[in-house]
Order: sequence, then C-alpha cells, then structure tokens
Amino acid sequence: MKLATAANRAQGYGALQGFRCNRCGSQRRKELGIRIPRPLGQGPSRFIPEMEIIQVGSEETQMHTLFAESFTTLGRLDNITLVMVFHPQYLENFLKTQHYLLQMDGPLPLHYRHYIGIMAAARHQCSYLVNLHVSDFLHVGGDPKWLNGLECAPQKLQNLGELNKILAHRPWLITKEHIETTETFCEVEALMEKMKQLQESRDDVKASKEEKATRFEKEKRESMLVCCAEIEESAPTKDVSRHFEDTSYGYKDFSRHGMHVPTFHVQDYSWEDHGYSLVNRLYPDVGQLIDEKFQIAYNLTYNTMAMHKDVDTSMLRRAIWNYIHCMFGIRYDDYDYGEINQLLDRSFKVYIKTVVCTPEKTTRRMYESFWRQFKHSEKVHVNLLLIEARMQAELLYALRAITRYMT
Repeated sequence: MKLATAANRAQGYGALQGFRCNRCGSQRRKELGIRIPRPLGQGPSRFIPEMEIIQVGSEETQMHTLFAESFTTLGRLDNITLVMVFHPQYLENFLKTQHYLLQMDGPLPLHYRHYIGIMAAARHQCSYLVNLHVSDFLHVGGDPKWLNGLECAPQKLQNLGELNKILAHRPWLITKEHIETTETFCEVEALMEKMKQLQESRDDVKASKEEKATRFEKEKRESMLVCCAEIEESAPTKDVSRHFEDTSYGYKDFSRHGMHVPTFHVQDYSWEDHGYSLVNRLYPDVGQLIDEKFQIAYNLTYNTMAMHKDVDTSMLRRAIWNYIHCMFGIRYDDYDYGEINQLLDRSFKVYIKTVVCTPEKTTRRMYESFWRQFKHSEKVHVNLLLIEARMQAELLYALRAITRYMT
C-alpha cells in the first residue's frame, strides 16, 4: 500500500516514476543488448499534463486500491494504467482481463503470451509496449535468444507472423485458410444541437432499409477519402522491426483499388450471438472478461460534454463505434449512417482513422485539434472507444474464420 499513499503526496508522482521502471529488469535488458528508448516527455502521456493525472489519481479512493493491486501483481505501474486513471471502472476490468490473459493458467506458456504481445506491439512500432513485454518475457523465463528476431523464435510463433500482420492492418482479409495455417497452435454546443436534431428526426422519420444501405456505402466510400496523419515516413527501428516480418505491410483502405471485399453484416455474425460463445468455448471465462470490457467502454458515461451536464451521449458513442466498424467494412443494418457525418467532423475523423489504423503516426497536434473544449478525461474515453471498437472488429473477422474452419 506504500504506492497508494505515495500517490497522495505532492512528490507522489516521483515515486510512481521510480516504480514504473523496474531497475533490475532495465539492467538485465542492458546486459542483453536490448535498446531502451529515451523517454519522449515527462509523465505518462505526451498529450495530458502529468499534474492532472496525479490530481485525479490522488483524489479517487478506488484508484489507490487499483494502483496497489496492479503494483503488487506486476511490480510496476505502467503509463497505460496511469492514463486510464480517469475511468476507474474501465481500468478495473482492463487490469482483470490483462491479468487473466497474461498471468493465469491457460493453453499457452506465459513466455509465449508475452512474445505474442511483443509481436503485436511491434507491428505498430510501439517500443514502449514492446519493452514492457520484453521485460515480462524475460521475467517468466523466456529464452533471450528469441529476442534477436522473429526468425529465432519457435516455428509455432513464426507461423503467427502472417496472422498478426493481417489482424493489425487488414483484418477483413482473414480467411479460414489463415486459421488452418496457424492451427498448430475504438464545437460542443453545435455538436449537442446536432444530437438533439438527430434524435428528433429519428423519432419523426425512420429511414428505409434501402436508405440505410445507401448511407452505409456512402460513409464507407467517404472513410477511404479521410487520410491518416501526413507525417514523414520513417522505417521501424531495428529493435522493433526484428519482431515481425514484412515491414512494408500496412493498413490499406477497405475495398479499394478495384478490389471488392464483401460487406460484413453483423446480423449474420455478431459478437453477442456468435463470437462471445466461441471465445468462451475455446478459452473459458475469457469471453466474459472481453465482453465486460466492450460493454464498459461502450456504455461508459458521466452524462457530461465539456462544461455541460445531464447530457445523453449514447448517440455520439454509437456513431464513433459504428464509424470505426464501417472503416473495416462492418455494417449494422439497423443503423442510419447518415448520423456519422453530422456528428463527427473531418478533423475528428482524421484523428479516429489515424489512432485506429496507424497509431504510430498520432501526434500531439492531432490530439489537441479535435474537441478543443473537451476535458482530457473525455478524450481518454474516446481513445478507449477506439481501441475496443477496433479490437471487436478484428475479433469478428478472426472468429468468423475460425467458425468456418470448424464447420
């Protein structure tokens, strides 16, 4: 509990910083020749002032318990946990799911799980997460030789490289054949007014099935015209790129360049009716944990928007979630996609697409350019929606392929 009390003090974050970097693990990584990246800024986020995070963490009693439990379990408090301080309900479920997937008994050895984590984080050049999993990989007895490159890992893990690549960038391309080859193994007033008008029009006039289909196709086409952040391309550093193959492979817009990829209709295969039960069948209890995480992120609300209170944000949350799925070719037949263009402006769409498709290109300028009057906690919530909606989109394609393979 020392960590919890430390968070209360003015110098508390200094203590957190000390805990965040496991000294022994750091020394071991140096001895193994693993490059430890230089911090890019002070505090857990380059976008949010660290004192705001410290203040929330010290005022929330629930956070003290979560921090203490996390530190006891992992021996550190990582930046991701600290940034989630704004949403304790989500953080509690997130930590529970992470603990179950990475530390509890399961079908894969612990070092295999962390190596897969290294592969997944490396695809988006996230050296911070790569190094966290490297530290944990070594801590649970992983072979340091595997860290010299994917080709040094067992063939079973190498076989996951192709699936990892497609899941990260173009999940709609996954087929049952991929499963066979790896079997061995998400202006305030104006926005509120638009929400009100949409609700009124929704109550007055129902769009026909044909209109909804047309609006989905229109939104899907327009999402291809939304470009991710334009920053100078840089090749992945060697310490990251050695953990995955085909460094040139990246996100390409769904169904472009003359390719026709069939629309994924949720009424034919959904998380609730199909994916959830399949995950629980393959990995008992994990489906429940993942579903709770989806539900918390999607339904999370404090009924506020910037300085306004008692606001129903459900329409906005659904627009964000469905826009992400639309980018991945997933359609909800009962949703009117005309609402997306009215609620999400172009700068916000650019931010969403960048974070979801090429997160390594996200910049502070992009973060600050959308929803300028909103609190950091609200923007963190947006990011939780983005990562969970993307995760569900990837799972839908992967689980559908597994279902087809099994039948």
